Amino acid sequence: MNWLYQAFCEPSMVQTVIVISLISAIGLCLGRIKCFGISLGVTFVFFTGILAGHFGIIADKEMLYFAQSFGLILFVYALGLQVGPGFFSSLKRGGVTLNMLSLGVIVTGLLLTLLLHWTTPVSLSNMVGVMCGAVTNTPALGAAQQAVIQIDPESTKVASDMALACAVTYPLGIIGVILAIIVMRAVFMRRHADKITKSKTVKTNVAEFHVSNPAVFKKNIREIMKLTDKHFVISRIWRNGKVSVPASNTLIQQDDHLLIISAPEDIENIKVLFGEQENIDWNKEDIDWNAIDSQLVSRRVVVTRDKINGVKLASLRLRNLYGINITRINRAGIDLIASSDFRLQMGDHLTIVGEANAVDVVGKLLGNEMKRLDNPNLFAIFVGILLGMLLGALPFSIPGISTPVKLGIAGGPIIVGILMGAFGPRLHVTTYTTMSANLMLRQLGLTIYLAGLGLESGAHFFETVFRSEGLLWIGLGFALTVIPVLLIGFIASRFFRLDYADNVGMLCGSMANPMALNYANTTVEGDAPSVSYATVYPLAMFVRVISAQLLLMLFS
Repeated sequence: MNWLYQAFCEPSMVQTVIVISLISAIGLCLGRIKCFGISLGVTFVFFTGILAGHFGIIADKEMLYFAQSFGLILFVYALGLQVGPGFFSSLKRGGVTLNMLSLGVIVTGLLLTLLLHWTTPVSLSNMVGVMCGAVTNTPALGAAQQAVIQIDPESTKVASDMALACAVTYPLGIIGVILAIIVMRAVFMRRHADKITKSKTVKTNVAEFHVSNPAVFKKNIREIMKLTDKHFVISRIWRNGKVSVPASNTLIQQDDHLLIISAPEDIENIKVLFGEQENIDWNKEDIDWNAIDSQLVSRRVVVTRDKINGVKLASLRLRNLYGINITRINRAGIDLIASSDFRLQMGDHLTIVGEANAVDVVGKLLGNEMKRLDNPNLFAIFVGILLGMLLGALPFSIPGISTPVKLGIAGGPIIVGILMGAFGPRLHVTTYTTMSANLMLRQLGLTIYLAGLGLESGAHFFETVFRSEGLLWIGLGFALTVIPVLLIGFIASRFFRLDYADNVGMLCGSMANPMALNYANTTVEGDAPSVSYATVYPLAMFVRVISAQLLLMLFS
């Protein structure tokens, strides 16, 4: 049985792989357990690793460091690749307010971190570890540890203590946001009580309008579009009892009825442009669009051809050549308006209206072969990681900092991932991965990272928790969780008139806390919290990772 002892207890490459796999498997099983409807999910791997370290399991240091580093790289790059397509668009329109409030949560937390460091005996490095646990952001911890080692390559003990501080404060970081949401719902959101149960946010709205504005009579759609800066799509025109798909040169006549897809906030502007809105609910889920008329069909077509990747809709001239209309584009589960300057990406789901033969032809042009999406684009993944590591290793100077700053293994890959996801299609680089494939990469990377991180910091975890220093960390971490959330949540509600659902979604996204989002979703009908979470999450995650490093480099 000596081989079994060596496999589990003697540090080696094989033993490290076995231990990380065992910790990950146990942690993922325990993560399925729910307490009061809340589950820690993959985070339980972290605490399983801590227990393993506490009971004296030791792994090969070099192998453990490599596993942690590569896991973190894989996670942050896949995360950047996922959020990249919506990163810059999330900064537009209503997303500006949500993202500014989200940055308010982050900046408040950073200022409070510095204030607590200056007024307590806790070192800045440990205070940053406390902050990372308070905001449940282990990628930020990884970035901060890299910054500490970059400043002083011999400071491995400091980096280990940061992980301890994060581990100690992490549980209350999860619970703290949920408690803050409960307080907000009870105290600040009473005037939104009707919206708490009825709120539902959608990205697109379908409405019917009766043309009664003389200013648009006998003008074609191209001319009318120049009269407003709002983006909308005219899906169908009813004229004299007949329905048709409009082209850009179609003339709008008095008493036409138009079916228009637009953003919900643009409805009033469209009323002014065309006339009165008909009292018909076109947003019901059970509408049979193909039964509305016998001449036209409505189908979902998926972009799967490499040549279409990154191409603007206007350049394809599909409406004029084939007499069809693209009314909506679903990307990553979100419906978007099909404007002429919209760039298509692999995996986009297009809603197309037109005659059956024409829709079939356009489907073949765009690809519409789901099997092609099942093949992972590994080229983009490895090239992206390569470029991310090069960017992370690139030193650049910041005034006031003697040591050149590096983005490190967390900052570089997430930036390149975002840029690849956002601009890769414009360079005709296929960066698309299915949601399941991207989730697999992220979960695999994060699980390996958390297992190694927990194992590394577990040896001294419990003795730290039950001494005065550990109790102080817990108290400071709870303050760093609750104070920014309650303060910005109150400001968003009172001064920005943000309703409850959007508010809590924004707060959960700014804290990168999916467990709290799961709770918030149970308090409302619809997906408004999830939409707000997705709107602020990309920028919030990026700023969290970068700011943790800058905090140490600027004030150490």
